[in-house]
Amino acid sequence: MPEMRRPMPKVPHPKVIVTRELSDQVMDRMEQLFDTTNNRQDIPMTRDQLAAAMADCDVLVPTVTDDIDAGLIEGAGERLRLIANFGAGVNHIALKAARARGIIVTNTPGVLTEDTADMTMALIVSVPRRLAEGEKLVRSGQWKGWSPGGMLGHRIGGKALGIIGMGRIGQAVALRARAFGLSIHYHNRHRLPAVLEAQLAATWHESLDAMLAAVDILTIHTPRNADSESLLDARRIALLRPHVFLINAARGGIVDEDALVDALEAGRLAGAGLDVWKHEPQIDPRLLALPNVVMLPHMGSATYEGRLATGDKVITNIRVWADGHRPPDQVLEGWI
Repeated sequence: MPEMRRPMPKVPHPKVIVTRELSDQVMDRMEQLFDTTNNRQDIPMTRDQLAAAMADCDVLVPTVTDDIDAGLIEGAGERLRLIANFGAGVNHIALKAARARGIIVTNTPGVLTEDTADMTMALIVSVPRRLAEGEKLVRSGQWKGWSPGGMLGHRIGGKALGIIGMGRIGQAVALRARAFGLSIHYHNRHRLPAVLEAQLAATWHESLDAMLAAVDILTIHTPRNADSESLLDARRIALLRPHVFLINAARGGIVDEDALVDALEAGRLAGAGLDVWKHEPQIDPRLLALPNVVMLPHMGSATYEGRLATGDKVITNIRVWADGHRPPDQVLEGWI
């Protein structure tokens, strides 16, 4: 990567294009600091609009709804040198193509950890306890009052929670889950340090397949990339026991949705809690028909505080880059 070692020139007043409406506070601050064009409509840019933007800016600020593929990057203007992503996940950006063009990509790690972990814990409780079903029953007007056999779900305490991906979010989920009396099991590319493993009372499984066969609830917290695409395919879903609940608040595409639907319809899984989808915002109608699936509109990070913190990180990355330095949240080789 010789181009990545060259001294970086300063860009005193960079031209910045933001692809999606952000909070007013973030957009106003960006307009004060840079030559910024904000998209002040909550409508994603079309591919043609993205191409036009990338031909005419120093910095592009995309979101997860923008597919910045290799074709767009290869056709970008010579002045584009930074893609400052609004969000932590970068699976929607062709990182290899960006690196080949000498374009730096940054993200916003850490600021959404607690929010996403809170949402995950809500799903871990909601699905086995049938909270969404109960809420719908009350709203329907069909509830006849308490009964000994009414709306029976499953206890959380004493169950084994399997975590795929023990980064910031996985660890935050583990801390919450321990307070609910769950035992913690995890599969990660690298084992945690012994002291951290002890703090989380977590058991490492070198084999993902072995962990899947041993847990009662499974939650996913790994980035979506070439290694994790359809990580939970039909073969691995079949390793889960029929009483298992599956939670995904990471990225759609990590779970093979067809295989998931087949398992749920056949009673080979007890239920699922899903905040992300492979073809958002389209959702498989078979999932919509299943009462034991809690479905959310990709809102795991949706807090006012989190969105402001994300915007602050984007601004910091642009300012440091514009001053001629490496931005603090540059996406490195391990993402590709």
